[in-house]
Amino acid sequence: MLEKIKAKIQNWGQARRTVEDWKGKGQRVVFTNGCFDLLHYGHIHYLAQAREQGERLVIGLNSDASVRRLKGPNRPINEEATRQLMLAALECVDLVVSFEQDTPFELIRLLLPDVLAKGGDYRPEDIVGADIVAAHGGEVKALPYIEGYSTTAIEAKIREKDS
Repeated sequence: MLEKIKAKIQNWGQARRTVEDWKGKGQRVVFTNGCFDLLHYGHIHYLAQAREQGERLVIGLNSDASVRRLKGPNRPINEEATRQLMLAALECVDLVVSFEQDTPFELIRLLLPDVLAKGGDYRPEDIVGADIVAAHGGEVKALPYIEGYSTTAIEAKIREKDS
């Protein structure tokens, strides 16, 4: 079982071949991205919704260095390999591929998903890579955001209980 989960974690070259194979079979590929530092209800709800937009769900995962640049020196809480494995273990996730950059722009350009999805706290026109996906006939979707569920909020709650 663990090998099947690990097989969902791929590098850029593998991910490109996998996505091309899926598209060649007529499967609709959905892409989303994030840090997914502490996996929580909001993430699960959002990922399940993203998966409903197509037959395959690809997650672009910020690397540890990328998370530190975006969230600060105390993040990530969970290292990249742990975050990859947790996401890959989810039934709704078909592929996990990490990126070192601050945004997934280059990864989106490489994979050219049919659907680019982000949480509803983003406007479609502000989603990184939206222009590339739209230019190739794809869709950009801002999915409903579940209020009160964020890694930052959970981290603050933990710190509050510890003090």
